[in-house]
Amino acid sequence: MTATDTGERERMTAVSPPAPRNAWRDLRRALAFRNISAIYILVVMVVLFSILAPDTFPTLDTVRIVLTDQALTAILAIGLVVPLAAGAFDLSIGSQLGLAAIVVAWLLADQHLGLWMSIAGALAVGVVVGLANGLLIVKAKISSFITTLGMSSVVLAAISWISHDAQILDLGNDFQAIATHQIFGISASVYLMVVLAACVWYVLDNTHLGRAVYATGGNAGAARLSGVRTDVVVVLSMVACSVLAAVAGILLSSSLATGDPTVGPGYMLPAFAAAFLGSTQFRNGRFNVLGTVVAVYVLATGVKGLQLAGAPVWIPELFNGVALLLAVAVTRLRKSPSRVKA
Repeated sequence: MTATDTGERERMTAVSPPAPRNAWRDLRRALAFRNISAIYILVVMVVLFSILAPDTFPTLDTVRIVLTDQALTAILAIGLVVPLAAGAFDLSIGSQLGLAAIVVAWLLADQHLGLWMSIAGALAVGVVVGLANGLLIVKAKISSFITTLGMSSVVLAAISWISHDAQILDLGNDFQAIATHQIFGISASVYLMVVLAACVWYVLDNTHLGRAVYATGGNAGAARLSGVRTDVVVVLSMVACSVLAAVAGILLSSSLATGDPTVGPGYMLPAFAAAFLGSTQFRNGRFNVLGTVVAVYVLATGVKGLQLAGAPVWIPELFNGVALLLAVAVTRLRKSPSRVKA
């Protein structure tokens, strides 16, 4: 045996094979309560409310109602995931939803622009508002919290000016059919929500842009030193959020068959509650689309079950508020550094 052969054998021996993956350990981690606690809570709620309201809760009609009613909240929450993942808040999403709902109704009923031009106009307004938010954050160096809080008031003023604080009626059957058309008994808005969720999930989890969003939200300074154009990422994230809020607003006016100037702000709290609760699911503290969609329907199931069980009318606000506080607390605890023992 030559010296070369001996050296080759020694090198092969020195290189240890990769440790085999422990499938059982991976499965236990995936099914751990802290990873998918919302799923376990959902199962418990379904069983509990099926016992408390056996005639009304465990029915297909209830499932259809919850799926349809929460599709718009889910779209709004999915949009909110993008700036949150980039480290920015958008407190104007509820009023932006209301603005798109009014603008599309105004263009249809008062300006007679036609179905698709009116929808395009409402989406364009969403782009403008999102762009304004993003530029104020990155150019004027105003915090996203203050920027979007102020923008919310501006948008509400615009809603009042356009609508004259009155509902806009006569939007047409074709427009109403966009959200109310059913496929296999499920509203078209639910299918659109699933498509949008899949698109945002793919971008965030499988593209360079998505990695840049998470890097910006994790540590903007380090991301900037790594070559990430963090200002561009923040602006794009705010625009994406505004466009999805506009989509939800268009669908809302379509489902109501009217433009209502009062409906937008009420969607903000459920969207934030779902986004923060969703960040505690599947991705260990990272804002993500799948966890957010699951959280929307977990919260909606809890509210619906309490309503059918005879709970007071103020329960939804209490439920969403408590869920938001708990979700934020859990998220902060998971992100906090480990304590050093004395």
